[in-house]
Amino acid sequence: MTAVLRALLLAGLFSAGAWANVSLPALFGDHMVVQRDLPVHVWGKAEPGEAVEVAFRGQSMATAAAEDGRWEVYLDPGSAGGPFGLVVEGNNRIEVADVHVGEVWVGSGQSNMVWPLQRSRDAEKEIAAAQFPGIRYFKVALNTSDTRLDDVEGQWQVVSPDTAGEFSGVGYFFARHLHERLGVPMGIIQSAWGGTPAESWTSARTMAEEPALANMSAEFAAEAAADERVYAERLAAWEKRSAAAKAAGQEVPRRPPPPRALRPQNKPSALFNAMVAPLLPYAIRGAIWYQGENNAHRGQGYLYRRLFRSMIEDWRHEWGIGAFPFLFVQLANFGRVPEESTWPELREAQAMTLGLTNTGMAVTIDIGNPTDIHPRNKQDVGLRLALAARAIAYGEHDLEYSGPIFRQATRDASGLRLWFDHAGGGLEARGGQLEGFQVAGRDGKFVSAQASISGNTVLVSSAAVKHPVRARYAWAADAKGNLFNDAGLPASPFQTME
Repeated sequence: MTAVLRALLLAGLFSAGAWANVSLPALFGDHMVVQRDLPVHVWGKAEPGEAVEVAFRGQSMATAAAEDGRWEVYLDPGSAGGPFGLVVEGNNRIEVADVHVGEVWVGSGQSNMVWPLQRSRDAEKEIAAAQFPGIRYFKVALNTSDTRLDDVEGQWQVVSPDTAGEFSGVGYFFARHLHERLGVPMGIIQSAWGGTPAESWTSARTMAEEPALANMSAEFAAEAAADERVYAERLAAWEKRSAAAKAAGQEVPRRPPPPRALRPQNKPSALFNAMVAPLLPYAIRGAIWYQGENNAHRGQGYLYRRLFRSMIEDWRHEWGIGAFPFLFVQLANFGRVPEESTWPELREAQAMTLGLTNTGMAVTIDIGNPTDIHPRNKQDVGLRLALAARAIAYGEHDLEYSGPIFRQATRDASGLRLWFDHAGGGLEARGGQLEGFQVAGRDGKFVSAQASISGNTVLVSSAAVKHPVRARYAWAADAKGNLFNDAGLPASPFQTME
């Protein structure tokens, strides 16, 4: 026992008869990665008044648990390195081994973020080559809650051929590129759930403060109440059929699945409460996000403009470490969408979110699968996110990290001239003549357009539209377009306004 801890004990900060064990949240475990250059926040629980001392990298800090049993300390920031040991000592002693200091990112969203390396392209080859002891990942167990939780389930894993298969494919390729580029340990905290909407990942505070989002919550509650009655009737009918089938020696029919509003992972704020809130005290560099399919399928492309922006601002407020980098994947090309889907509009909403500082977008309309919502090419997705991280988070300002992003349109002879940010060293048409462009006159009826590259601009026109006032590009769920910059990055779909 150290002199500091002994002094706290002699000061009577806890009674001699109270010997509850000091504890740490699940994020603090062997093989963990803590964020470099930021204070190391360590927290946990103990007996009220219990003296606690934390030691890490030659520094120690003492405190005492509050009346509710919670305690925390902040240790000085440090540069990348490891392995180190973290020791927490109270009435008991906890030793956390193989701690590294490096870069920590949260990977969140729905199924394309969850999609494991073992089901990605060239899985066998990639897993065999996954010899990266400096990359670690923590997979947050799926959970929901109506109130904020203070812990998650999970453990840190060191990337190796034995463990890499379960790692998020996007998360792995993102981390691998940065690890090789930066030469520092990388930690990915995977907190994602397939098929979930963005509102489930947004705090109740933000959902209540934004009128449009408050209306979403109210509509969900009404939908759940109605579905509960209908579902109860369906279950009662199913039970009768099941009983009759059993009596007749027949196969029991399958239990009807609950409707969307009765699945807890779809409830507004339920995933934020259970799978984000417990992470908030942990210092991170930024977040990567792959989501949107769920909201697009439900015709919420326009609403996503407000929802997605609010969620990002919400996370930044809650983490309390400033406008950390938030990098996201724009929806890939996909053809099997429901009639009410607003796939192109949701892509537009994602692109509009780039107006927030320190955001970056990986465009993927060239690497999707028209018949599979889970394209297997996670290598390029992870790489494009990593390029954005290098520019936005790590200061490689000369790096072209994005495909062309539409800026403005000007009139040009009988057509329109389209201007782009992120044109790089020049625009290119991959595979032949430019395709995917349309123009419309004041009647708003779009027709296919001839398009040609002129410097860092694109000229579009059509014999069928004498005076075009609008243009759009790759404006479909299964987007077709071949405009790239010379960095090999595809242009984002867009539409212009008058």
